[in-house]
This record gives sequence, structure tokens and C-alpha cells, in this order.
Amino acid sequence: MEKAIMIGLDIAKNVFEVHGRSAAGEVVLRRSLKRSQVEKFFAKLPKAVIGLEACGSAHHWARLLSKFGHDVRLMPPAYVKPYVKRNKSDAIDAAACWEAVGRPDMRFVPVKTVDQQAALSLHRSRDLLVSQRTQLGNALRALLSEFGIVAGKGRAGLAQLVDGLRAGRHELPADATVAATALAEQRAALDAAADALERRITAQAKADRKAVMLKTAPGVGPLSAHATLATMADPSLFRSGRDFAAWLGLTPRLHGTGGKTHTGRITKQGNQPLRRLLVLGATAWLRHVKARPEKGSPWLRALLARRPIKVVAVAQAARTARILWAMLTHNQPYRAPAIG
Repeated sequence: MEKAIMIGLDIAKNVFEVHGRSAAGEVVLRRSLKRSQVEKFFAKLPKAVIGLEACGSAHHWARLLSKFGHDVRLMPPAYVKPYVKRNKSDAIDAAACWEAVGRPDMRFVPVKTVDQQAALSLHRSRDLLVSQRTQLGNALRALLSEFGIVAGKGRAGLAQLVDGLRAGRHELPADATVAATALAEQRAALDAAADALERRITAQAKADRKAVMLKTAPGVGPLSAHATLATMADPSLFRSGRDFAAWLGLTPRLHGTGGKTHTGRITKQGNQPLRRLLVLGATAWLRHVKARPEKGSPWLRALLARRPIKVVAVAQAARTARILWAMLTHNQPYRAPAIG
């Protein structure tokens, strides 16, 4: 155990697997630990490089083990999987983590702080509530349509259905009324909870100097600015704005063979929540530009003239990602390009 300079750690809820080797590659540590033993075990262990997958609770353990002087490195699970030797077990996964963490070209995930994870928890929880709210709205529409009761699209149409249900204007069987009312009440509760989280995010974005600066970029609102800061606390982790856009999955997928390279659709490999916010913000900005073309840059107007609106929205989102990286890197507000 004292000779282990590099360790692979497979974390779980209750049982953790440890795989350590010396500088010569000799296995000197192979052990199972209960959750209560992990902290005490690594506190006594000499300083080592510890590799583990960036999965649930990984950032917590990375912060904890770093306090003992260990060099903790988080790795995307997809990059660790190729090093799994046949079959599947926690001990084999720990050995794969050891193998992967020593690769010179391995990409690591920055360890998030407690404040970053707390800020992101607001977005994750809001996304879940909004998704459940949509599901309940669709279920309510489907239930009422079985009895010939329909309404227009959007929240206005759904509000019309709920108002009619509460006022007793719909001719429904007693059981259907009880079921529809339960769905409507549950949706109202989710709506209030989601709005409360959004107000908290907006208030924090309004009080944060960097968030206020980011909101000067086109198509960036309080949600996007808050999520960007919580996700990318240190812009120097990316070499360029394009690297940040690629990390969000907003760059084209490449396929090359025989000396020929083809580009396809965006990869969608990366941070999905922030990517979605940037695309939604870009879509809103395009509606504004179509109403007032003079507000758009020459690049954007030319793109709108030859490409579908959804393609332009994704291209604008990728451009916005680069702009946000540059703003945080140079600590300067957005400067619109000259419009000719």
C-alpha cells in the first residue's frame, strides 16, 4: 500500500473498490472498502494520483480526497470504458480507472466546487419540474379529449381547459372529473415550484457582476448567464471559444477516411442543459432580428437568407458560446460588430 503512486477508484453507494500499482506497474493494492472506511483509508495513504469516473457523487469524493493531499482526477465514463478487460465487475472497473488515468492523452473533468454544484442544482431541479409539468399538461389534454373536450395550443389553451374544469363547465363522469382535477392541481403545484426556482436564479444573476456582463450578449438571459458561470467557472480550462462550443456539443461531427473528411450535424456530446439554454436564447434572438433586421449582424442576416431557421439558431448558439468564453476570458462586456 505504501508503494502505490497511482490508484484507480470505483465509487458506489456502499462498497468502493481500490486498485493501486507502483511506478513499475506492479499491483500493490487491491481492496474493497465500505463507505465508512474510505475517508480513514485515504487519510493514512501516502499522496497518490487517484483516478475515478465522473459519475454521481464523484465531485464530492474528489473534493474530500484532495484535502488529504492526493491528486484526484475525474474522467468521463465513456473514456474509461475502453480500458475494461472483459466481463464487468467493480474491481475490473477500478483497474480500468487506474489504466485510464495514466494515459497521456486522457481528458479530465474539472472538479466542481460546492457552490457550483449548488447553483447547478437549481437548474437541474427546475428542468425536472418543467418536464413533469409538461407531462401533466399533456396527460390532462389527452384525458379530456377522450370526452370530446379540446382547447387551443400552448399554456393559454391549457389554462382554458383548467378553468372550465374548476368551474364545472365540462360534462364529465364523476371519476373522470376527479382524475382530471388531480392532474390539474398537481400541475399547478409544479408550476409554482418551477417559478420559485426561476425567480431565485434570476435574483442571483441580477446580483452577480459577471452574470450582468454576460447578459449583454445577444440571446443571453439570466438563466443562460447563471448556468454558464456555474458550469464554466474557469474559462482558462478551454484553449479557445471553439473548444468551449465543442464541449457543449455545438460543433459539427467529423468523419474522415481515405484522406477525405466530411462534416455532419452537431455532435450533441457535452453539456446538454446549457446547450439547450443557448439554443433557446438564440431562437428568441432570431425572432427579434427577423422583426428588426437592422439589429442583426451581417453574418447573421446572410445566414438567415440561405439556411433554415433552426440551422441558423444552432449556428448562433455556437457563436454565442464563443462570445461568452471571450467575455469571461477578457472580463469585458459584449461589443457588437459594426453593421454595414
